[in-house]
Amino acid sequence: MPIYTIRTTVGRERTVFDSLDAKLKAKNPGVKAMLSPNELKGYIFIEGEEEDIHKAIQGIPHIKGIINKPINIDELSNFYSTEVKEVKFKEGDIVEVIGGPFKREKAKIVRIDETKREAKIELVESAVPIPITIKLDLLKAIREL
Repeated sequence: MPIYTIRTTVGRERTVFDSLDAKLKAKNPGVKAMLSPNELKGYIFIEGEEEDIHKAIQGIPHIKGIINKPINIDELSNFYSTEVKEVKFKEGDIVEVIGGPFKREKAKIVRIDETKREAKIELVESAVPIPITIKLDLLKAIREL
């Protein structure tokens, strides 16, 4: 099945993706899959017949248009991967919180619980160090100490 590219307003890809997803679940035209890579701003890839895609995007805000030339799945291979990278943290590492209420805060890892996949951290920029327990998936390494 062909894959087409939808042009969207930059920064509104997630909104368009969610709107399309809800519409497709309700009406289920012949669209098979969608991909919205974080690395590529302003574009969503959608697999299906061109006529069905045109029907699906009708009335959805922030869509600028569709590129009518289908692309090959191999051209998208750098946007998806089955390889999972395991990031190892150590006590004392400086990390950035990438999710939750402390998003974008820098912190120092105090203790790691590998079985629960959690870390106890202390926010670096707070006046009083407050220990916070957070999932390892919500941390991004900045530097090692």
